[in-house]
This record gives sequence, C-alpha cells and structure tokens, in this order.
Amino acid sequence: MIYLFLSILASSIIFLVFKLFDTFKIDTFQAIVVNYLIAAASGFIAYKNPVDPDQILAASWLPGTLFLGVLFIVIFNLMAITTQRSGLSVVSVATKMSVVIPILFGLIYYKEASGFLKITGIIMALVAVYLVSIKKEDKTQTVPKNLLFPILVFLGSGIIDTSIKFLEDTYVAESEIPVFSALIFTTAFCLGILALIYQALRGKTRLALKNILGGIALGVPNYFSIYFLVRALRAPGLDSSTVFTLNNMGIVMLATLIGLLFFEERLSRKNWLGISLALFSIVLIALIKSS
Repeated sequence: MIYLFLSILASSIIFLVFKLFDTFKIDTFQAIVVNYLIAAASGFIAYKNPVDPDQILAASWLPGTLFLGVLFIVIFNLMAITTQRSGLSVVSVATKMSVVIPILFGLIYYKEASGFLKITGIIMALVAVYLVSIKKEDKTQTVPKNLLFPILVFLGSGIIDTSIKFLEDTYVAESEIPVFSALIFTTAFCLGILALIYQALRGKTRLALKNILGGIALGVPNYFSIYFLVRALRAPGLDSSTVFTLNNMGIVMLATLIGLLFFEERLSRKNWLGISLALFSIVLIALIKSS
C-alpha cells in the first residue's frame, strides 16, 4: 500500500510543478523533453546492477518500452491539441476517465475478483473522477469535429497504463524495474529532442535556462510516479483494477487539495459531490472484500 501512496504523491507533485510552469512562464514542451532525460537518468541511477547495453538490447520487454516512449510523446501532443480546441476540462476528464481501460483489462484478462460491492465502488470512483475533474470556469464547448482528439487522448492514456501492467507482469523482473522505467523515458526523450532540434532549425524555439530547470523539477517525480506504480502493481493483496482505481482517484483528490491550499482554486457543488463519492468508493474498493 505504501508504494501506491508514493505513486499518488509523485503524480500529484507533477501537477504542482505544471501549475508552477504557468507562474514562471516556462515553455512546457522544452521542460517536458528535459524531464524525460532526468527521469531516464533517475532510473539508471536507481538500477543496482551495471548497465549492460547488450543485455538491454536482448531484453524481451525492450519493444514494449519503445512503444510506450512513442506513446508518451504522441499523447502529450494530443493533450496539447485537445486543450487548445476543447478546453482544459475536456482533456482532464479524457485523461482521468481512461483508467476504465486498465480496470477492464484486469477484470477480463487476469480474471480479477469482481464482486458486486467492488464493481459498485469502481463505478462510483469513475463518476467521482469525472465530477472532480469538471472545472466551472472553463466555458469552452466541445464541438463534434473536435471529438476525435479527446477520444484519442482517452484511448492513448488507457493503453499506456494497460501496457505498463502487462509488461511488468509478463516480462519485467523485480530487479529490472528501474531500467525498464528508464528506457521508456529514454525513448520519449530521443523523440522529443529530435522535435526540439527541428523547431530550433526553423527558428520556432530557443532553449532557455528556466525551461531546463523546470524539466529537472518535473523529471524526478515523473520517474518515481511510474516506478512506484509498477511496484504497487506487484504488491500482494492488491489486484490491478484496485490499484489503478485508487491511484487515479488519489491523484485527482490530492491534486484538488493542492489546488485548494496553494492556488486558491474554488470547487463547485459537482466537485464536492465528486469528492464525497470518491471517499465512499475508497471504502467499498479497499475495505470491503469482493462478494
């Protein structure tokens, strides 16, 4: 359970760092690329064994890390497009609700326990995540022609979580978790730096020190959010549907609390209703055994 809490904490720190990006006018894409480098370095440092390139190239999970690294960059850009066209609330809900994909994968593929009370708790959690994610001040309306991008964000985010669960369960040894996580970020960094070089050659971007510092601040919690999530998925007594539900809901709850305490964000009645549902669903999922 401690790994689940630490994953929630690390992911919520990412939210805090992103909020500070606005305050300090940091170029998000530059910081994201630097963040991938720092996250990859954190993984290689945490790896207790000597890094053997030949062993990594022969690893059965290598194609999966390359696939996930590509998805990280693609989904990030899709999220940016969705935010511009449909608003922050739409991209927030699409990202958070994508947790239904790994939950269903765990219930169907791994045949995890699915008692009535647990299913009720999961459904309540999804409703809670939706309600808490809605921001009253975002008045942008989604039009049909822009629905493709939120759908792609929803599918991509869900596929990332599902792939991480499948790979760590099928191919990744306990001792390989740090380097497995590092290779995902390495792939994302390589693609991101190519994009930055292309933008620089066209005169559309210029590297700044504050963007590098922002990337460093983001990279460490980003690495540990994945590392601790993988650890939580391996913890005895917690199946993946429970882990993903509690992890996603915990991030929303803690990020909301950070917004209230540090950024004076206001919550609507729907947000408060979502928080109440979230607390109740946690009881159903974590404390009541499957019927």
